[in-house]
Amino acid sequence: MELFIGHSEMIMTTPTEPSTEMSSPGPLFVVGVWRSGTSLFYALLNQHPQITLWYESDLPLLWPLFLGRKAKRDWRERWQFWNAAPARHGIDWSTLPQDVSTLAEACEVVWKRHAGPSVYGCKSPNYFDMLPSLAKQFPNGKFIVIHRNPVDVCRSIARASEKDSFFSKPGMVLRALLGCHELKSGVDTLVAQGVSVHQVQYETLLEDPTGVMTDVCRFLSLPFHVRMTSLQDADRSAIYDAAHHELVKSNRIGGKRERCEVLPPSLLKKINRYIAFWHRRSAGNWPAVPKSSGIQPDGWFAGERIWDSILYRGLRMADSIIVFVYCFAPLSVLQWYRVLRGRGEPVAVRREDLVSVSAKD
Repeated sequence: MELFIGHSEMIMTTPTEPSTEMSSPGPLFVVGVWRSGTSLFYALLNQHPQITLWYESDLPLLWPLFLGRKAKRDWRERWQFWNAAPARHGIDWSTLPQDVSTLAEACEVVWKRHAGPSVYGCKSPNYFDMLPSLAKQFPNGKFIVIHRNPVDVCRSIARASEKDSFFSKPGMVLRALLGCHELKSGVDTLVAQGVSVHQVQYETLLEDPTGVMTDVCRFLSLPFHVRMTSLQDADRSAIYDAAHHELVKSNRIGGKRERCEVLPPSLLKKINRYIAFWHRRSAGNWPAVPKSSGIQPDGWFAGERIWDSILYRGLRMADSIIVFVYCFAPLSVLQWYRVLRGRGEPVAVRREDLVSVSAKD
């Protein structure tokens, strides 16, 4: 399957007045692995007057709160406790309806309340391995998936780990590396099912934001708005205050390229073996960046992939346990635990606890 790289034949360079008609019948999901440009893309999308997305609401991660087609009575409080998403978006969690039947119903209620008549939905890298499940729960949903060079994803995680404890968690680079392929597999599944999917390449977004955002507007049946090509006056109030968000909170698209290699040689070789393997499996089509080098991994790579897969699944299982604990443990115990680990931060989310897990059917 070829990746869709943003390119436009016709570009409207002046803003247009928003229409009163809803352009998308369901929520819009913007997904990519961590450090693949999803925050930048979110900020640019929300520059459009008819798009109002949540920033990492991550309510679908807490799917156990809605088991048995009936929400736990404290689902709103637990969601607020998980990552403070309602507060970050200016919503008092206690004003949300308590009695909802399903996860989809809860998401629709809160996302629409925030967006009003605009295109609504959520951006989160934590949905990278949840695409088929999300499509099943939201049959009218649309998906925009952003891809980035896996080497640069891992480099960015390595740099962010020096500033943020979330990215210094054991196994984060492996999660992200294999997560790139999980995301691609999820996209392939959605395409095969006829789900509405649009794919963007991060590198192309930096080079040609006008062309990419014009194609995004065409996908969403919206008029192009020139503000989508700039971060000037963008609302980033819902984005976490963290050192690794420094660039997205600036007014420039893309930062200065860092020349210093931060990945150990052995890890860099490992990543390149995976890229070569994926190129061979896709006839050179994926990943789109970097281009296929023609290099083939050695015979030992099959064993390496088996071991990495076992380790990756073990890490994801551990992530699942964290979610179940946050969904079912007494809140008083969770508050005590957070104070203990968070140095007196009983409400604000601890980023190291926020590793996504797959939603279950």
